Amino acid sequence: MGLNTLWFILIAVLFSGFFFLEGFDYGVGMLLPFLGKRDEERRAILNTIGPFWDGNEVWMITAGGALFASFPQWYATLFSGFYLALVLLLLALIFRGVGFEFRSQIEDEGWRNTWDWLIWLGSLLPALLWGVAIANIVRGVPIDEHMNYAGGFFNLLNPYALVGGITFVVLFAMHGATYLALKLSNGLEKQAARVANRLWVATLVMAVLFLLYSYPEVFSKAQYFGIAAVFLAIAVVALLADGYFLKQGDMLKAFWAGAVTIIGVTAGFFASLYPNVMPSSLDPKYSLTISNASASPYTLKVMTIVALVLVPVVLVYQAWTYYTFRQRISVKDKMTY
Repeated sequence: MGLNTLWFILIAVLFSGFFFLEGFDYGVGMLLPFLGKRDEERRAILNTIGPFWDGNEVWMITAGGALFASFPQWYATLFSGFYLALVLLLLALIFRGVGFEFRSQIEDEGWRNTWDWLIWLGSLLPALLWGVAIANIVRGVPIDEHMNYAGGFFNLLNPYALVGGITFVVLFAMHGATYLALKLSNGLEKQAARVANRLWVATLVMAVLFLLYSYPEVFSKAQYFGIAAVFLAIAVVALLADGYFLKQGDMLKAFWAGAVTIIGVTAGFFASLYPNVMPSSLDPKYSLTISNASASPYTLKVMTIVALVLVPVVLVYQAWTYYTFRQRISVKDKMTY
């Protein structure tokens, strides 16, 4: 296996981890104004992700940094072509982070409601935009012979990408509701479980629609569809298992089934992409690949050594954080947010 293939796999792993962790994070934010009717309930909801949300976003930063260092041409084309979408994503995340810190600084209902809705928007918009971005990347976008993006912002808002975006939204919302059913108490966990069951139905409908739509748009052109099909089959089985566990009230198994669904879908779409990293819809020969978009072999070698040393440390630290803050949250607890 070449280093460029290894780093393609590592980037797929980073995005899979990011969507798994930040998926329930975004889902909690999207459910905040609807599941929490009173301020103390909303504060309890936010405190379920209080120790984790900023650490989860590090996965996005790491994935972006790894993309920049290992595939600089992919990074350049992606970030220039998707510039407006990424600016919207950044602004949404800024408002979201500020909302966490500012909502309880003033004892005023209007003030808190405003920030709660900004947290909702700052969770919904990134989930939608990530779905739109992934769908466009695997489907292909207009890239010219100079490896430059030749389309506009509205090229990205095609029907297939919008279906992908909506699928990400409902999948993350279900994942977030399941997480809240694990973390809350005082009756809120039962409300979260009911919401998770309803969202599972919406997720199943959107997932089937997205996968069927993906066959002519993506999978029929994939060089390694067999590998992609294995990951996608795992995701489908996990989603069905998720629904079963939700009906049985086993929220821990449902949460992990949702995690496998997200990871399987992400891995499946990355597998369908390989050896391209960004197909061109203008001409296949203009596509960015793991060869023409990668950094030098020396750069990839140095990055591999650094990753082997530091990544295990980061994983152990994050696992320790989740273990330390594993207890349920009650509306009677001392609140941070």
